[in-house]
Amino acid sequence: MLDIKVIREQPAYVKQQLARFDVAGAIVDQVLGYDERRRTLLREVEDLKALRNSVSKEISQLKDASARETRIREMREVGDRISLLDKEVAQVEQDQQAAMLEIRNLPHPDVPDGADDTANPVIYQEGEERQLDFGAKPHWELVEALGIVNFEQGVKLAGSRFYVMRGLGARLQRATIQWLLDLHLRQGYEEVYTPFVVKEAALWAAGQLPKFRDNLYRDEESGLWLVPTAEVPITSLYADEILEASRLPIYHVAYTPCFRKEQLSAGRDVRGMKRGHQFDKVEMYMFTFPDQSYTALEKLRSNAEECCRLLGLPFRTKILCTGDIGFGAAKTYDIEVWAPGQGEWLEVSSCSNVEAFQARRANLRYRPEPGAKPEYLHTLNGSGLGLPRTIIAIMENYQQEDGSIVVPEVLRPYMGGCEVIK
Repeated sequence: MLDIKVIREQPAYVKQQLARFDVAGAIVDQVLGYDERRRTLLREVEDLKALRNSVSKEISQLKDASARETRIREMREVGDRISLLDKEVAQVEQDQQAAMLEIRNLPHPDVPDGADDTANPVIYQEGEERQLDFGAKPHWELVEALGIVNFEQGVKLAGSRFYVMRGLGARLQRATIQWLLDLHLRQGYEEVYTPFVVKEAALWAAGQLPKFRDNLYRDEESGLWLVPTAEVPITSLYADEILEASRLPIYHVAYTPCFRKEQLSAGRDVRGMKRGHQFDKVEMYMFTFPDQSYTALEKLRSNAEECCRLLGLPFRTKILCTGDIGFGAAKTYDIEVWAPGQGEWLEVSSCSNVEAFQARRANLRYRPEPGAKPEYLHTLNGSGLGLPRTIIAIMENYQQEDGSIVVPEVLRPYMGGCEVIK
């Protein structure tokens, strides 16, 4: 959520920045309209309360019973008017809040303009688009031949875009998750294990609602929602709290399965494991001082890149343009790994600084020094890494001509010493 002071004081600037996303400025005018109406109502309420207080003193001094009764009756009417105005103020505030929640975050100056992901510039790359001499197979052919992923059983159990991992395929998935968590612990993160379902308030705080409502799974009876990413529960770990400055920065890492309806990608990437309704992800998350958040973003990016480097995967880093950056992000890096079997780059990490956007929604503040007024802190999130695309890249890069898959060296201790899946 944006700072209402910025909208009040710089409406033209806010509209100009929103226009970079093809967002009309009418929503800004709507918020300002509610804001002006609210302040007008509050002034009237304050005037009426001042009148009531003044007349109350006058009534206590009146000797004439008739005059006193008349003034009391008038003040009852004033009281009724105050009650009506209070309700109207509450409604206007609710309407203003709803409009504020519809406004996306504003971009950092580094964010380039562009219509879609084809306009995301590559700013760093390690490794080439590897071409295997024997002709690389896509992962769906590899896993079916090895018997380590069964797509038909996934459909049998849950429908399209589900699959069952078996044997060394399941172990490779588990090993990768464990290795990633251990790596991030060495990088300075504290692991948290959160619920895989959350209250609706957590989704509003993280900026998933209202925009992505149709892409989320919800249990109607309990009102709980399946998490689309660990970013959601971690954002609200300290919601409505005031953290002392001595506790910052806070770095967390968490593993969760993630659940998304994928309605936003209908018809895309339907083969194999690339885009499912359920997938695993290890998530890095940071709570930082505002003046340190962009330094923290570079750490987040570096930590995600290190995952790819140690796995021996060719990777590249992009900065997202206005046509591709997320709703809550001010600046985002995407890290992609090369998959030779499919002949394409796959996004395995998205590292974003959302500044105070989520903190305002979650009422997440810190106290700069003892006795100081609380301020909103900055939050950042990044995949470290997202599966199954990391698994896809491992399989396709480490495949051999006989159809076997070499296990990356860093994962072998987590695979019971297994060096080759065959």
